[in-house]
Amino acid sequence: MPTYTLRINGTAHDVQADADDTLLSVLRDDLDLTGSRYGCGEGQCGSCTVLVDNRAMRSCVAKVSAVAKAQIVTIEGLATNGVLHPVQQAFLEVEAFQCGYCTSGMVMATVALLRTTPSPTDADIARVLDRNVCRCGTHTRIVRAVHLAAERLRAVTPSAGADGRLGEPALPQVAQEAQR
Repeated sequence: MPTYTLRINGTAHDVQADADDTLLSVLRDDLDLTGSRYGCGEGQCGSCTVLVDNRAMRSCVAKVSAVAKAQIVTIEGLATNGVLHPVQQAFLEVEAFQCGYCTSGMVMATVALLRTTPSPTDADIARVLDRNVCRCGTHTRIVRAVHLAAERLRAVTPSAGADGRLGEPALPQVAQEAQR
């Protein structure tokens, strides 16, 4: 069985895995990072969403061999020094969850969205979160949380560059350092 070095939440992890093992199974079973949930196993529900090189990716269909050279951030890696990421804090404040099963995927997809779209419209949010399933029906609170997080990130993040993307603070400090 090959060994892969995965850079997760700013730390390198050597894992033995088959090339076609999913990132989700390695995160949960080998590294005990259980914040990313197993939902459908087909990349359709979004509960397993993580960031791979700053982009939202469904870890239940991502093969370990395909992400071995990438920077991976899970829900566990968003907080910095015990302080929640602004998206996590906004979800908490507006109670944008009920059972919590979808929450980590929604948060990770939102972080990716706000990284590229600092002032999302309701349509932007719906487009990005459309494939993230919430069976509890907290969608209006989720949209409210995304807008609140966006507002807070704009207040603390350097202005968008020529490409319209926000500066680095949208990712946790540990992930930024790992990218260097």
